[in-house]
Amino acid sequence: MKAKTISKRSPWAWVPSLYFAEGIPYVAVMTISLIMYKRLGLSNTEITLYTSWLYLPWVIKPFWSPFIDIIKTKRWWIVAMQLLVGASLGGVAFTIPAEWWLQGTLFFFWLMAFSSATHDIAADGFYMLGLDQHQQAWFVGIRSTFYRIATIFGQGFLVMIAGNLEVLTRSVRYSWSLMFYFMAGLFIALWLYHSWVLPRPKEDSERTGKGASGLANELWLTVKTFFTKPQVVAGICFMLFYRMPEGLLAKVSALFLIDAGHKGGLGLSPAEYGLVQGTVGVVGLTLGGILGGMAASRDGLKRWLWPMVCAITLPDAVYVYLSYAMPDSLLVINACVFIEQFGYGFGFSAYMLYLIYYSRGEHKTAHYALCTAFMALSMMIPGLFAGALQEAVGYRTFFIIVMISCAMTFIVSAFLKIDPDFGKRNASEDEADGQAEEKEAPRKE
Repeated sequence: MKAKTISKRSPWAWVPSLYFAEGIPYVAVMTISLIMYKRLGLSNTEITLYTSWLYLPWVIKPFWSPFIDIIKTKRWWIVAMQLLVGASLGGVAFTIPAEWWLQGTLFFFWLMAFSSATHDIAADGFYMLGLDQHQQAWFVGIRSTFYRIATIFGQGFLVMIAGNLEVLTRSVRYSWSLMFYFMAGLFIALWLYHSWVLPRPKEDSERTGKGASGLANELWLTVKTFFTKPQVVAGICFMLFYRMPEGLLAKVSALFLIDAGHKGGLGLSPAEYGLVQGTVGVVGLTLGGILGGMAASRDGLKRWLWPMVCAITLPDAVYVYLSYAMPDSLLVINACVFIEQFGYGFGFSAYMLYLIYYSRGEHKTAHYALCTAFMALSMMIPGLFAGALQEAVGYRTFFIIVMISCAMTFIVSAFLKIDPDFGKRNASEDEADGQAEEKEAPRKE
């Protein structure tokens, strides 16, 4: 009777909180770490190099995801990884005041990144097991909304808290340590809640029976068929280079906003940054993504490809303007960031739809997972040297280089061959399969 009651738990009790929990560690690893390291005095070269490597767990995620099914249930993985994420957040908080703070915090951010990537695998699989087909369709917007809320909460509210604590405590290290202790407590609470509230679907207890050897063979077949698809070269080049300007811009733009004026930055406080990037920027990104999805579903990806290419590249010019004009008005800065993020959200729809398009056919779920690995790699590689390039040439020249690199986005898009009907409302049954990974790709991770 108890198991039956738990299995019928309302999705409203766990879907929103599960995807809120999925968003928090990703934001901590990809965005909050940037601001923290900048406040602790690291150079832009060091920050972008160290934090870009944190993309690696999401790059290699498809290669270990099949083995999760044969070890434990997805519910077990979710609960275990949430506990590990909470411990990692506590580890970051504990090591910030230490003399070996850099090595310590990087270790725990690495642990958090691998835990978060594993949690993503389990949570997305559990979503399909814990809900019927109708519920999956109904809650896809809910899960996306709460992931965005987690992004705003992390990039906006938590960074604001750290900034205000700096003013109150007069200590950067102590302030950020307290903020991470708060995050650790929050995640432990989420772990306790999900340990109780997550349902226990019967399908989750069924093992595949293939064993490690069978899954390894299946993985090899998946990789082999992925690289023998039509237009494989054009497709992979598109996955790697469509977001090249964003890969360069992502981390450096955040550092530009908070860097001191005498270093060429706008000198925003953490609280101001939380408002600009973590709130206004995320709202722009979300609205752009919604509009892009609506446009593609009406007329198809092929019809909107070039407007989306322009949208994801041309608004980057606002950073050229900001670096030369150096405005003091927070309203102007907010408007510029909103425009750029709105354009990115709109243009990113083409990228996500193409990943779904390329993944069609046999092994589409596994092929889509490999596409998302290239998606993470497309942000990781430019980020590794973006900070060093910026420090070598300065912010103004760097943003001009970003605009020049937009030519690569146009070039790789020109080689694509897309079915004119793909993406239209009556011809996009596969589109829902890709929405599970949409959350992994916001530029301001």
